[in-house]
Amino acid sequence: MTVTTGQRIAAKRRELDLSQEGLGEALGVSRQSIYKWESDSSLPDVDKLVALSRLFHVSVGWLLGVEEDQEERISNDLSPAQLKLVEEILSRYQQSSQLTAEQQERVSELVEQKVRESRSPRHRRLRYGAACLALLLVLLAGRSLFARLKELDRQYTDLANSVGNITYSVNSQIGSITSRVEEILKSQNSLVADYATNIQSADLASNTVTFSVRVVPKTYTEGLEILLHADTGDGLVDVPAVPGPGQEFSGQITCPLTDSITLSAVLVDQGTRQTQLLGNYSSLYGSSLPVVDISLLESALLNIPRGEDGLFHVRENYGFLTGLSASVSAVNEDIGQSQVKQVQLGLFRNRALLFWLEPCSRPDNHHGFEEAEQWFHLPSVELDLQEGDELVFAALVTDQYGRQIVTPSLPASRVEGDEITWFSTSFDFPSEPDGWGLAG
Repeated sequence: MTVTTGQRIAAKRRELDLSQEGLGEALGVSRQSIYKWESDSSLPDVDKLVALSRLFHVSVGWLLGVEEDQEERISNDLSPAQLKLVEEILSRYQQSSQLTAEQQERVSELVEQKVRESRSPRHRRLRYGAACLALLLVLLAGRSLFARLKELDRQYTDLANSVGNITYSVNSQIGSITSRVEEILKSQNSLVADYATNIQSADLASNTVTFSVRVVPKTYTEGLEILLHADTGDGLVDVPAVPGPGQEFSGQITCPLTDSITLSAVLVDQGTRQTQLLGNYSSLYGSSLPVVDISLLESALLNIPRGEDGLFHVRENYGFLTGLSASVSAVNEDIGQSQVKQVQLGLFRNRALLFWLEPCSRPDNHHGFEEAEQWFHLPSVELDLQEGDELVFAALVTDQYGRQIVTPSLPASRVEGDEITWFSTSFDFPSEPDGWGLAG
């Protein structure tokens, strides 16, 4: 299996028993930069590669994956394929217009020296050194090339944005025309001349919401009755509307607070029932619950190999939660938002609880993170996992009314072959506790 630069950096960091933050402090970069390097989202600059090689006591070539491990390097020659690859790289940049005359001359010397020494096993160390030096020269000379490519990329982005703006404008015009046509058709087929629905109030303790509804039928006949109808996905609620002046019917309807509520008016005239859709309300329940974020545990399950005993050995780690006491604006101010009463953080396999993490104070080797509101300790643990098992950290949040929501930490992990790695396809995790096995 090919080992990436990020995996090499992560492995060496763990050998030195350094956290991502500690490595960042040693290199003068942020923890997020270390995270991006180890997840192969980006590569370190040349100066950072050199600093990493000195810190880890390895060569730059080894970090880039073009050089074998030090033990193998002493005992093995380059394969014919590796020799050909290095020669092609050196020859290509020997003629590059990005190199100065002095650099071109130096690369020429390296090419001749590498070809000459590749036939002598006594000089294999010099051959590796020449290849690494040539790669460094290429990287340094390529800075100006990267700058030009970056400028071209910026111009392409500007052009793409212009095309996107034009496309958006055209689509908006088409959408506007389509909406007007739909409104005309709805008006022609509508049973009501006018209507309005609004959230009147909410009672989070009883988990209910009350709507005020006003309906004016398009055709009024003596004896017409109108029922206000609410479909919450879990049940139906009907309330008779009260007739008023101007042939207007109005009333209030209270129903359970859910994430999908549909309001309708049922017109009953001489035994005939006709239903008119009035409005849809979504995400009201979810937006009324507190939201927490899980940090620092994303990489705890990354690139863990299966041990000789068949188990996965997870190292000790720490994570923290934010949002426990933050004043988060509610999606709908008429509903409001509750506060956290209790929170538990656990590790789940296939949405079934493996164990709960214990709350703790901030570890001595974790500096900063002023935003952390509650730390949790992940102990070293041995996991017996099978191919395809899904792993994720998730928080079970309970508000002051006893309502609960599950918040997972993404990205999730999965067992692929003999390694735990991040799963490339996003998981669709439910937020309702019923979708999780919470009994450990």
